[in-house]
Amino acid sequence: MAQWTSAVGAVQLARLLASQQDRPAGPGTRRPPAYRALADGVRLLVLEGRVPVAARLPAERELALALTVSRTTVAAAYEALRTEGFLESRRGAGSWTAVPAGNPLPARGLEPLPPEALGSMIDLGCAALPAPEPWLTRAVQGALEELPPYAHTHGDYPAGLPALRAMIAERYSARGIPTMPEQIMVTTGAMGAIDAICHLFGGRGERIAVESPSYANILQLMREAGARLVPVAMAEGLTGWDVDRWRQVLRESAPRVAYVVADFHNPTGALADDDQRRRLVDAARSAGTVLVADETMSELWLDDEVDMPRRVCAFDPAGSTVVTVGSASKAFWAGLRIGWVRAAPDVIRSLVAARAYADLGTPVLEQLAVNWLFTTGGWEQAVGMRRAQARENRDALVAAVRRELPDWEFEVPRGGLTLWVRTGGLSGSRLAEAGERVGVRVPSGPRFGVDGAFEGYVRLPFTVAGAVAEEAAVRLAAAARLVRSGGAQGGESPRTFVA
Repeated sequence: MAQWTSAVGAVQLARLLASQQDRPAGPGTRRPPAYRALADGVRLLVLEGRVPVAARLPAERELALALTVSRTTVAAAYEALRTEGFLESRRGAGSWTAVPAGNPLPARGLEPLPPEALGSMIDLGCAALPAPEPWLTRAVQGALEELPPYAHTHGDYPAGLPALRAMIAERYSARGIPTMPEQIMVTTGAMGAIDAICHLFGGRGERIAVESPSYANILQLMREAGARLVPVAMAEGLTGWDVDRWRQVLRESAPRVAYVVADFHNPTGALADDDQRRRLVDAARSAGTVLVADETMSELWLDDEVDMPRRVCAFDPAGSTVVTVGSASKAFWAGLRIGWVRAAPDVIRSLVAARAYADLGTPVLEQLAVNWLFTTGGWEQAVGMRRAQARENRDALVAAVRRELPDWEFEVPRGGLTLWVRTGGLSGSRLAEAGERVGVRVPSGPRFGVDGAFEGYVRLPFTVAGAVAEEAAVRLAAAARLVRSGGAQGGESPRTFVA
């Protein structure tokens, strides 16, 4: 059985390799032999995630023609990649990309720090902001006033409180997407929603196509569910999806499920446009793939002139292809664990039935709090505060990183909560380790890829502002110096920071 889950054509690979030619070489660098340059180019594409791990590469003759080099050059490059662990081959199955053995995914960086550690450590691991007060307090008070009638019931609502389901359905309908309450299930956060969807559609051994990079916690959830992840590289910069690649993967790998973040993608911040959304829904429908659209960032546009595209489910009026996931956690507060699923009524019934063997239901008081926000207009005012805070944080972090680390590369997203940064050739995993020693916690790029891709990246969330953002950049620069110097243990010590 073949070990590859997707394929890269010769012309496509040649185009990706050509895009590296504009990158300047370091001072005094000699031009390497042609085979070495080709091997290094493919290796970099794998580490950056632009060519997925477990992607079948073109035959030597095909690639030689596309690159206008000799077949001997391609053969030597492939052999070098095999020796270094970035390529595996088997007669009759071809050659496919890999990462060297012994390079496990970093295990730290995304779990929230305990409050007592925040005095000496700046936490850039979690893309979550404090609650937008006074709206949290008001919502909880409003929920307490509405609680007494529910306290006289058993309290189990596997599909969610009827009032909240109706309100969420009404909000979709107001956006031009007719929705009935029967199409909504309230969940314990977006993670609870995606976990339920994966168990319904993506059983153990099923293929799930994911963006590359993608949200680290979701990737881990899918791995633990026994899914076989099929990565699909994002388009360049912040331009969203490469729909041609998606068509190819959906056609050749036939995944049961595809998971995407269309709105201010985590971690890159990319925003897919209307045409990309329409084409991807069409491709998923043709392939018989369930398209799970994560909308947790959809209300976090940070620039006033952003023209938000239509929701992904707007391009699936019959509801046969798209399953939508929403949440209050990113737009409002992560501590309010309320999410929801919008899908066809039969899918909702199946999800609700399966819930009897999972968590039974979502806390009533928290559902009432979210419903209070939706019905009183508090949601819009709170999310407006959240946008202003995230915008201020983004601008402060961008300025600080550009000043302290001018060789780090990134594009500034127009929404969301994260900055996806290429680290000037440094290992993201080593930066994460060094950062913990100098007092800044940052997740490395491989956490957001499949099987070790994106080693040259880190993700920086918009969770700190002002002097804290400046100090975070200073500490990241100190971590970078440690990595460049070999990263000796006990290098620079963390400094206590008082906000």
